[in-house]
Amino acid sequence: MRASLPTAERLFFAVRPDAANAQRIEALAQAVRRRHGLRGKSLGPERFHVTLHLIGDFARGIPAQVLASALDAARPVAAQASPFLIGLDTLASFTRKRRNIPLVLLGEDGVQDVARLQQALLAALTATNVAGRVEPGFTPHLTLLYDDQPLAPQAIEPVSWRVEELLLMRSLLGRSRHEVLARLPLGA
Repeated sequence: MRASLPTAERLFFAVRPDAANAQRIEALAQAVRRRHGLRGKSLGPERFHVTLHLIGDFARGIPAQVLASALDAARPVAAQASPFLIGLDTLASFTRKRRNIPLVLLGEDGVQDVARLQQALLAALTATNVAGRVEPGFTPHLTLLYDDQPLAPQAIEPVSWRVEELLLMRSLLGRSRHEVLARLPLGA
């Protein structure tokens, strides 16, 4: 009998909406699905987040040194940042591929503070050689679902919440599960 490999894990930093706003976002996702006949399943309130930086994917668990280094780099960034409001006011599809297209919430003015937090975090992670692969550009977004039908950008009633902490999270790939590994309060 062949032994199975452990579930791959993804390590990333993110911010998440509070429970009330996560439920509001879920209601929006369901309304959009019905209105446009989308088949993709919502990620759900427990998985809604805005990714700030992906550290990497690990086939055999996240190495303790990577975890410690990521936290050491992020703590001063969180301590120096002040809590802020994030606001998302546009629904759109990222159409970089033809199938399984992310349907996301975006913002303009309402994402400037989260973009600044991301830049400070990226600089700290890069300086400590724990940044992993750095993607060009950063577009703050919250993914609602994946579907094969793209939607043109459209304004929505803004969704906003107060960001008070930076989260280090683990995704158990293929299992639709996210776990918070560390909470770093902003300004603490």
